[in-house]
Amino acid sequence: MNVLIIKTSSLGDILHTLPALTDAGKAISNVRFDWVVEENFSEIPSWHPLVDQVIPVALRRWRKTPIRSFFGKEWKQFRQKIRTKKYDIILDAQGLLKSAFLTRLFHGHRIGLDKQSLTEPLARFAYQRTVNVDLQKHAVFRMRSIFAQALNYTLPNTIADYGLSKHQFTNNAQKNEHYLLFAHSTTWSSKHWSEKHWIQLAVLAAQAGYKIRLPWGNKKELARAERITASCKATQIIPHTNLFGIAYEIAQADAVVSVDSGLGHLTAALGTPSISLYGPTNPNRIGTTGKHQNHILSDFECILCDKPICCYAKKKRSTSASVCLEHLSPEKVWEILSNTCLNL
Repeated sequence: MNVLIIKTSSLGDILHTLPALTDAGKAISNVRFDWVVEENFSEIPSWHPLVDQVIPVALRRWRKTPIRSFFGKEWKQFRQKIRTKKYDIILDAQGLLKSAFLTRLFHGHRIGLDKQSLTEPLARFAYQRTVNVDLQKHAVFRMRSIFAQALNYTLPNTIADYGLSKHQFTNNAQKNEHYLLFAHSTTWSSKHWSEKHWIQLAVLAAQAGYKIRLPWGNKKELARAERITASCKATQIIPHTNLFGIAYEIAQADAVVSVDSGLGHLTAALGTPSISLYGPTNPNRIGTTGKHQNHILSDFECILCDKPICCYAKKKRSTSASVCLEHLSPEKVWEILSNTCLNL
């Protein structure tokens, strides 16, 4: 059975899909997958053993210059590349108009979400069969349910298996030192923990004998990492690298402390012990899931607002990017980290 997955972004959403592939592989002996994904995340699907071909798209980039992009050479080459193969099933696991549009470019039986399960209901008209999923369930459960219905097997009641191994990234490299990785960056300002708190946590970790490594992906994140490093000598900035390189760093770490971010979900996929900090977003729906994953949810009055900008901070004219996360003290995070992740 040849299945094409349409799941283009984001980092966390793509990682959430991997356990569904593992389920399918256990239920259907001959199933193989190709995967359409945004070019920036094209590394990730190739890590799963059941994925044969990764088909990068650049919808985010193409939409910036639509006339030049969709009438130019790159789009023509993309269309020529995808015309040659026919699939048994084309599964839209994204459920948006853009992903529904992509299903129509390929040859095969198109399956997607029904009207009640879609945030963009018009997408359903692109499909030949639809499935239903509870939007209040965790994202990993939703993906596993979608695949089970689309490929006609019983949804397993097991812990999520991402199909990844730390050995894929470390190649059994010898570990030279003990360190923690702080995934300090995220897209929403409301999900940020303050630099002051990161620095205080780094000091506590250094006093316990740990080094701390800081990843970054853009100039703003690098500047934050540099300010944290300037305040604690035990911290080290990871040289700019691709997702495979970050996965290596996470796989070798003793533990990871993360805000709600794609790197937090990558940590879960690799099974590295982790503490993830939540305030505006609900860990029961999108939290890290897997072995050795721990969540700390703020107890502030307006948590779970699901807003990219902290409305409370704006209303009170606070300098904090996220008031609810300010209530998570470095001392509390270190205590939980020490008792859960560092004693395994």
